[in-house]
Amino acid sequence: MDPIALRDAAVEMARAAGAILLEGYGRIHHPELKRVADLVTDFDRRSEAFILGEIKRRFPDHAVLAEESGEHATRDAPVRWLVDPLDGTTNFAHNYPFFAVSIGAESGGLLRAGAVYDPVRDEMFAAAAGAGATLNQTPIQTSSIARLENALLVTGFPYDVREDPDRHLRLFRDFLVRSQAIRRDGSAALNFCYRAMGRFDGFWEADLSAWDMAAGALLVGEAGGRVTRYDGAEFLVAGREVLATNGHLHDEMMGVLAGAAGDS
Repeated sequence: MDPIALRDAAVEMARAAGAILLEGYGRIHHPELKRVADLVTDFDRRSEAFILGEIKRRFPDHAVLAEESGEHATRDAPVRWLVDPLDGTTNFAHNYPFFAVSIGAESGGLLRAGAVYDPVRDEMFAAAAGAGATLNQTPIQTSSIARLENALLVTGFPYDVREDPDRHLRLFRDFLVRSQAIRRDGSAALNFCYRAMGRFDGFWEADLSAWDMAAGALLVGEAGGRVTRYDGAEFLVAGREVLATNGHLHDEMMGVLAGAAGDS
């Protein structure tokens, strides 16, 4: 399918799902615990149910991988949608205003389109393969920061961080002493978007899921950035780890990641 048509559909679905989330923002929530530190709310489920219904209505022959309900396979599906109905559930549950809807589309193993919508700020990030990336329909591009010491970085910690905190804190420490500053704000989808439009200069994180990364990774690439695994190998949405930069910082950040791996 045409990537632009897929992008436009993702934008429409993400905006409507974001309105559902906005209905719940500011309320007292009683989230369920899927596993340690991993929450789900009624609004995750409501948002996902809406998106799945829309995909089924618009594209009945397409497959879906969604965070809360898993695979919805269709034989010989031409497109697979990767859906995170509420990225930043912990933030949402505490009424911390940093969460989003993320919807990506892949075909033939390649990312084709994506949209990430922040309903609190009414910011819609969107991309189609070969057509660039936008914020509220205005083209965006990555930053020009060329040295790690001048860079604002962002990362996240996985849900199992309590099991081996030193592994993750070692990397955080190594980047902290080499960069201008680091943020950790709890939404990988928005971290990709902020990376794409230059609010952040570099982003690394491990143990992410495909629905966390699909739309955002495409956005970074279409905005002129570089997205790989930690060692520079080809990025895969099923690969669990990502290094996303403006391109200028990529080799320097890979060096820090390699050094931490060698110390472990």
